[in-house]
Amino acid sequence: MKALTHTIAILATCFFSSITGQEAFHNFGNVQIHEQGAMGFHLDVINDGTFNQNLGLTGFYNYDGRLTVSGTEKPVFYDLEIDVDDDLYLEVAVGSTNFQEFINGRVITPRDQIMISLDYDNDTPYLGANDDRHVDGYSAVTGDLDFRFPVGDDYRLRPMAVERQAATNTARGAYFFEDPNNPNFFPKGFDTATFEPTLYGVSIFEFWDLNGAIETRVTLTWDDNSNLPTLVENLEDLRVVGWDTEQNIWVNLGNTGTIGDLDGGEIISAPFTPDAYTIITFGSSSELLDGDFEVFNAVSPNGDGINDTFIIQGLIAYPDNTVEIFNRWGVKVYEKSEYHKVQETSAGFAGRSNGRATIMQDNELPVGTYYYVLKISGRKSLSGYLYINR
Repeated sequence: MKALTHTIAILATCFFSSITGQEAFHNFGNVQIHEQGAMGFHLDVINDGTFNQNLGLTGFYNYDGRLTVSGTEKPVFYDLEIDVDDDLYLEVAVGSTNFQEFINGRVITPRDQIMISLDYDNDTPYLGANDDRHVDGYSAVTGDLDFRFPVGDDYRLRPMAVERQAATNTARGAYFFEDPNNPNFFPKGFDTATFEPTLYGVSIFEFWDLNGAIETRVTLTWDDNSNLPTLVENLEDLRVVGWDTEQNIWVNLGNTGTIGDLDGGEIISAPFTPDAYTIITFGSSSELLDGDFEVFNAVSPNGDGINDTFIIQGLIAYPDNTVEIFNRWGVKVYEKSEYHKVQETSAGFAGRSNGRATIMQDNELPVGTYYYVLKISGRKSLSGYLYINR
């Protein structure tokens, strides 16, 4: 779209100042964009005054760099469009009250400060979100309608939706494409091996943070990077799960409907109160095998004869089997048929790849969490976690 010039009413004081060599629009008084007015910012905005009674259209435009909105007070715009090649960075919350459009670039918010967000006030709708254009961090909604958060991580849009009652007292959320066992922006991890008896596994690839005090059903989305086949073979077994803040355990939040397939789709949870759960993600509720297995999921290949390879006790009873092992990004690092014959030999998994996918053969794998899938002819697969220690 065409970049805007400005038509504003300046009721107090603002000025253009030089910040690290770049001019900035600095408001420390009272600025208002009137109805039919329009203002385009091609430079940073610092708001230390009143800038929340706007009508008309506000745009952020920069075709060869980034822009930043900072200050001590939240600016609130009526219609808001974003066209910034190297992204719009928020150091203070920014609101929109009528319509918001993503034209180019993402909106980046600090993930360690959840109150700094792109806020959709009064049920503001948005347009243009995709993998290249979304909120990389936190967004919030206040209103009376169902809402789908345009959130993602890096260049990956992964929306999350809540029902209208959740928005009446503000709901806030973000998406994280990272292992919940080792999150970057939380004080501790969320052990994906600790879950209630109705669950069988929890995703190690991604999670959402949803904040809100009102009960709602939540819709989560997935794509092929979610690696759902490592959790379930069919969507009937898929569940939304949440880390219970008081119990410190993953809890089954249900499956009241799904669309799509294992490579992409959506799942709707049962009703729950978001503030009771620190984060949410995907889990499995199925009991996948009737067999009696004991899985030794710690591998410490140091030559002491203890846990040098990955062992599944009882596997000999199911000789038509295949073991696959994936890293946290869903890349297959190991595969072996008739694994019961080799699991205690040099061909068993001992923290090295065997040349599958993009991992070179005999490459020593880093310490960390991995995911195994045990396939047995005529039965559902067994999946879970294993840990490499050295």
